[in-house]
Amino acid sequence: MASDGFEDVVRLDVGRTARRGIGEAVYCAGKLPSQLADIAATIRAQDLATLFTRVRDEQVDLLLELLPDGAWHPVERLFAWPGAAPEPSGGNVVVACAGSSDVPIAREAATTARYLGRPTELITDIGVAGIHRVLAHAEQLRAAEAIIVVAGMDGALPGVVAGLVAAPVIAVPTSVGYGAAFEGLAPLLTMLNACAPGVAVVNIDNGYGAGHLAAQIARPR
Repeated sequence: MASDGFEDVVRLDVGRTARRGIGEAVYCAGKLPSQLADIAATIRAQDLATLFTRVRDEQVDLLLELLPDGAWHPVERLFAWPGAAPEPSGGNVVVACAGSSDVPIAREAATTARYLGRPTELITDIGVAGIHRVLAHAEQLRAAEAIIVVAGMDGALPGVVAGLVAAPVIAVPTSVGYGAAFEGLAPLLTMLNACAPGVAVVNIDNGYGAGHLAAQIARPR
């Protein structure tokens, strides 16, 4: 019970794995230590493989104390329990990002797909300012069953990639860029208006959502 008399209730969706094949993720921004403690206790008691996303620095020690066999991924700010990813199965997921500033979101997407059981590859720094860098990875991209493309600034990379491949492209706009990028709004609009078919768009900086969707697309048949 909170000190102001209101009750902070945490209700995990413990049946999601049976219902959808993939378990619940815990978005940690805004979570109280007591809420995380309740969540961790439920996860351990019911043996639920879980990803904790957007973990704040002050939450890491608590999670490691409560779930010591988990794995902390600091760049992507993601905590996984259990700490070992499952044996990969299904189609290959390739995550590509435009610039090194987009790497944290790209790694969040790639690590999510890997913990959801897909063989995953990461390609970094292939933005359209040097189009030869994209073309150098064309065969690797064409071999994927699902592709995640992460970009800020002008957000042009997903449309370029989609014009080269047969697989669906999941576009992730990032908040990387100067003022007129409007913290990701400009690349979001570019991606929504991509003229290449087969591009789907997730929310700004939503690497987890992209990794989850790619894992579903590439799941074993």
